[in-house]
Amino acid sequence: METTPNPVELSIILPALNEARSLESLLPGLQSTFPDAEIVVVDDGSRDDTTDVCRRHGCRLVANPYRMGNGAAIKRGARSARGQVLAMMDADGQHRAEDLQRLWEHYRSADLDMVVGARHGRDQASLFRRFGNFAFNRLASWMTGQKIPDLTSGMRIVNAARFREFLHLLPNGFSYPTTSTMAFFRSGYTVAYEPIDVGRRDGKSHLRIWREGARFMVIIFKIGALYSPLKLFLPISAFLFVASTGLYAYTYIESARFTNMSALLYMTSLLTFLIGIVSEQITSLMFARRERE
Repeated sequence: METTPNPVELSIILPALNEARSLESLLPGLQSTFPDAEIVVVDDGSRDDTTDVCRRHGCRLVANPYRMGNGAAIKRGARSARGQVLAMMDADGQHRAEDLQRLWEHYRSADLDMVVGARHGRDQASLFRRFGNFAFNRLASWMTGQKIPDLTSGMRIVNAARFREFLHLLPNGFSYPTTSTMAFFRSGYTVAYEPIDVGRRDGKSHLRIWREGARFMVIIFKIGALYSPLKLFLPISAFLFVASTGLYAYTYIESARFTNMSALLYMTSLLTFLIGIVSEQITSLMFARRERE
């Protein structure tokens, strides 16, 4: 007769790509702070001693045969973890066990579905990175209708069942925090933030700012369109309506006529609004079906 592994309360997932050096100090700290937690290290095709370090410290290892991406590593870890609650943090030395403990205490002290570690602005690398994160935070806050102080933080604790609902939405790259945060907010799940400090990472960052920044923007609009379509389509429709009205007023004053361009802009504005209405109804049906399952 086969026996199933005993479930654990907390699983800590660490996506790692050539992070042997930082794991040497991080893993003992996590094991000391969370002695009953399951620690899952997802080796994303590392070429250093990451695998040996994990085995030496007795962690559970999930090894990707090749580099699949940070988000893909998180998804593999979430599928294989046995905990009822999942904690995710970077393995590059920026995140500390004591900060994760504060998130864990916050999570356990309230009825929450997710607690995210919110970095101070000064901790978010370069001035360019800080400006980009500020813009993304404001845009995401508007799309979700909730204040989001740190959209891209990789340290978070989530309800495992809730998080797995959105695995199919998570990208394989570095944008999983963006997607999961917005999905939780738009689904009506409870999210809280806990201030944390982050250190300098060991080694070179694998993040490509311009490429990942463009992906973040696409993901914000994709998730917004999926969970709150009118937030996206209504402003576009309003802009087109104002533009068409302004053009009509100009052409009427100048030549007392209504142009084809004004008609086209009015029609485009109406069609955009109707697409938003239909998308909103589809979203409502999607939620209703998911609630019945």
